[in-house]
Amino acid sequence: MFRFIARRLLQIIPVLWVIVTATFFMIRFVPGGPFTAEKAVTPEILRNLEAHYGLDKPLYQQYFDYMGNLLFHGDLGPSFKYASRTVNEIIADKLPVSIELGAISLGIALFFGLILGVIAAVKRNSFFDYLASSVAMIGICVPTFVLGPLLVLFFAIHLGWFNASGWYTNIDRVLPSATLGMVYAAYVARLTRGGMLEVLNQDYIRTARAKGASEFRVIFRHALSGGILPVISFLGPAIAGILTGSFVIETIFQIPGLGREFVNSAFNRDYTLVLGTVILYASLIVILNLIVDVVQVWLNPKLKFE
Repeated sequence: MFRFIARRLLQIIPVLWVIVTATFFMIRFVPGGPFTAEKAVTPEILRNLEAHYGLDKPLYQQYFDYMGNLLFHGDLGPSFKYASRTVNEIIADKLPVSIELGAISLGIALFFGLILGVIAAVKRNSFFDYLASSVAMIGICVPTFVLGPLLVLFFAIHLGWFNASGWYTNIDRVLPSATLGMVYAAYVARLTRGGMLEVLNQDYIRTARAKGASEFRVIFRHALSGGILPVISFLGPAIAGILTGSFVIETIFQIPGLGREFVNSAFNRDYTLVLGTVILYASLIVILNLIVDVVQVWLNPKLKFE
């Protein structure tokens, strides 16, 4: 296992380097600059701003300076939009909000997805199976940027149960987390149903029933441990989707998270903030995928650390 983890960690290094390098040059080649959206400034002031942030240097020199500060000091640079703050400070301030949103959404996805999937598998070809499968299909087909405004229209505007935007009280967490979580709950339900149907036909399940084990024990003690393996495999892409999906959700519900800052930084041509958020999200995704791979092998001894 340790060789597997070490090998995967070594593979992460070139992947992150390619991502950082590609992002650095792509954002620089986009028309416009970090100071073009501001009010008109004289050429002298513009030259002084570019000199202050090192934008007057050749592009390759800016790249080497940025990589040197990143590798040796962990410095993501100053923000061009927020003159008095660094990218490290912005990420430290906004990241906890995005993590909280993602964690709640993932919990909703697993809770409802597993329940629907187990019911659909146990009650195969019954009304409950068709109902759970229909709900899952609707969740897959409806994107978050459609589901979010619909939930706001019904639960916030018409019923008045929740606020339409903000992230101040616990009640404000409900609609954003439900919007992001229910989409992935649909995928979890479909995968759980398929995995459970395959496991329920195995010989050891029939043996457990023949020994007099209760149906509850057969399902949740024996079948579910093997039936959720497809869900474990899906958790890597799901977490990545939840992290990137929070960009849309945070914009719709006006949540002060890192995803919203990433969207704003792209519009503002805030080079360093775009790079900082890309590096952070890419690192989180590859590390979480590694954790999912390890958990998957731990749950299924037939798999090997290859």
